[in-house]
Amino acid sequence: MATSTFGPRLAGKVCIVTGSSSGLGRAIALAYSHEGAHLVCADLQPAARASVNGEEEVNTDELIRSNGGQAIFVETDVTKTAAVEQLVSRAVIQFGRIDVLVNNAGISVEAGKEPRRVHENPEDWWDLTLAVNLKSIFLVSKYVIAQMLKQDKSETGDRGWIINMSSIFGLIGGYTNGKNPTSTILAMLIVKLLTETAIFADTIKTRDRDLIRSRHPLHGTGSPQDLVGAAIFLASQEARWVTGVNLPVDGGYTAQ
Repeated sequence: MATSTFGPRLAGKVCIVTGSSSGLGRAIALAYSHEGAHLVCADLQPAARASVNGEEEVNTDELIRSNGGQAIFVETDVTKTAAVEQLVSRAVIQFGRIDVLVNNAGISVEAGKEPRRVHENPEDWWDLTLAVNLKSIFLVSKYVIAQMLKQDKSETGDRGWIINMSSIFGLIGGYTNGKNPTSTILAMLIVKLLTETAIFADTIKTRDRDLIRSRHPLHGTGSPQDLVGAAIFLASQEARWVTGVNLPVDGGYTAQ
């Protein structure tokens, strides 16, 4: 991965990435560190819950530090106020400020299970999906914004950036209900994506995955690495005049 010809684009920025132990969150955290950022890795546990390309071998924060970067891990339940307050506090204690928040944490309780009709879904599945995929966006943003407003402006004149990870369409019903509202809950930067992750692989049957690929303009799904460039751009000064927009990173799927 090449850095900008003008140097690391996120040099010295303090970035919180939720859901950083695996998948997209891990890829973004590693890419941000490569661009000079200091990382606060937030997740329920430091190790990946599902293996994608050997992610379970080294925890994200440990890998960043082993490569010479700065990172800490904060065990965080993004649905709980006390845990989110602790996350913000730990970030400030360690690095002094917060410059970037990536709301990436997500869940699919239906992953690995046979699809169910509405009346067959347990109520607690619904509650958990909305808590992790929707409420957490509000909750983490609420406390991070409060910190951003208290701190001095950065050297580039801003107080901070928030990037919300969303989904271009519903691969399964419950996940869609939780992720679609993130496009409207807050007027912030949003990356919409279609990538293949552990959740995608566990949830969609082989024939369905083949069907999706056959209908895709590029005949496939992306990987987390296909998205990190957009995530870096939105956190950098290059995007200083970009706000409140949806940015599809989907290989042209939504352009059909």
